[in-house]
Amino acid sequence: MGDSRLEPLVLSEVERQVLQGWVKRRTTAQGLALRARIVLACAEGGSIIAVAARVGVNRGTVTKWRARFLRERLDGLSDEPRPGVPRTITDAQVEEVVVRTLEEVPEGGTHWSKRELARRVGISPSSVLRIWHAFGLQPWRTEVFKVSPDPLLIDKVRDVVGLYLAPPANAAVFAVDEKPQIQALERTAPVLPMLPGVPERRSFDYIRHGTVDLFAALDVATGKVIGKVSARHRAVDFRDFLDEIDRQTDPGLAVHVICDNLSAHKAPVVHRWLLAHPRFRLHFTPTYSSWINQVERWFAELQRRCLERGVHCSLDSLKASLESWIKVWNENAKPFKWTKTADQIIDRICRYCSRISEPAH
Repeated sequence: MGDSRLEPLVLSEVERQVLQGWVKRRTTAQGLALRARIVLACAEGGSIIAVAARVGVNRGTVTKWRARFLRERLDGLSDEPRPGVPRTITDAQVEEVVVRTLEEVPEGGTHWSKRELARRVGISPSSVLRIWHAFGLQPWRTEVFKVSPDPLLIDKVRDVVGLYLAPPANAAVFAVDEKPQIQALERTAPVLPMLPGVPERRSFDYIRHGTVDLFAALDVATGKVIGKVSARHRAVDFRDFLDEIDRQTDPGLAVHVICDNLSAHKAPVVHRWLLAHPRFRLHFTPTYSSWINQVERWFAELQRRCLERGVHCSLDSLKASLESWIKVWNENAKPFKWTKTADQIIDRICRYCSRISEPAH
């Protein structure tokens, strides 16, 4: 039974939705989420003692926030303004930090550190860091970019993305590429296993036992991969891999192969093979645009989960690991989902080209 001395707490539908949103939203301050849970629990009924036990706070906390809500409703759950310490950093100093970060570099350096800039402006390093965070500035970071100079960039983007988003009927679409020079690396000391509080450890140096190349064809519809390990990646090796795709693909399907502009993919031996296999058609990605080939995403998984921490004492061991990885992948294969349309990609490229063509650049 509820406490008869308590004033009934009735929530409107809007108030209930707002309070439930505060409880569920991760970005909400913990104190505000707790107060919302208290009010929701009070609305369900019960005494202050029962609500306190249900929420996991003391009775005084429930009494305080229940009374605040009844008096001021949702506004009463927010923290009241506090005077705090008087501000010591002026707007001019904030502007100087931002302007110097964006438009200048320190003498003899390429970018500001928080301590160098703090000495120049006359504030503390922590204040510089807070200003950087407030304005989204990260002078310690850098990224690289390459805009494709391919004259057929737009046509190729539309062609490849069209195969991802609207593949032809009665056809198989494969994203194909090579991962060259995969090294068989043996650590000079045994790998020390992970322990509680201690990560796995391996020696910095290694013994190299040679390299292999891996041809991979990712079926964009199923996520399954056809792989072939080769000593090299010449045109004849690519032709042999096309033979492997041909053998493992339903003969009643047309085959569309997405690949990059490597010279081995355009060699006469490949042209002759394509003439003898008319169901195959090659689609080339734009120059310097490996990001559009989905098999590169699969190569990233291969590197992270198989090769990066692998130890291989011979080329045979490396080949066995690659074949095993492909087999395990195919047993639980899932396709990568392409979401951007060709128009969205082209618009973004145009915006980026416009930015880097401005006078400031």
